[in-house]
Amino acid sequence: MNNFTDTLRKHQLKATPQRLAILNSIKQYGHINIDSLYKEIKQLFPSISLATIYKNINAMKDTTLLQEVNLPSYKSVYEISKKEHSHLLCIKCQHIEDINLNLDIPISIASNNSNFTVQQTDLILSGICTNCT
Repeated sequence: MNNFTDTLRKHQLKATPQRLAILNSIKQYGHINIDSLYKEIKQLFPSISLATIYKNINAMKDTTLLQEVNLPSYKSVYEISKKEHSHLLCIKCQHIEDINLNLDIPISIASNNSNFTVQQTDLILSGICTNCT
C-alpha cells in the first residue's frame, strides 16, 4: 500500500488530511470525476468546499502526482500518475480501465507524415465493457 504522506512530501506538498483522503479515494476508484470525489470527501470532511477539492487537485496535478484524463463527451477523471498508458472507456456505464499499448509506430507515422514532434499521447478507446454487453 502506498504511503501517501511520503508521496506528497516527495512532490513538495504538505500532507494534509484532505489531500490524504483525496489520494485514498482516487486510489480506491482508480479513476474518479470531481463530483464523485467531492461526495466521497464530503463524508469525511462535511465542511469542505468544492473549491478546496479543486485547489488540492490542481496542486497535485501541478506537481505531476495526479493526472487528468479528458474524456470525450464526459467529465474529466483523475488518476494517480503512473507510467504512460491509454484508457478504455465504456460508453454505457462510463467504466474506465487502463491499458498498456505500444504507440511507437503510430507516433512515428504521425511525426513522419506531419510537421509535428509528438510529445504526449492521450489515447482513449471507447466501446462497451463486458458488464454492459
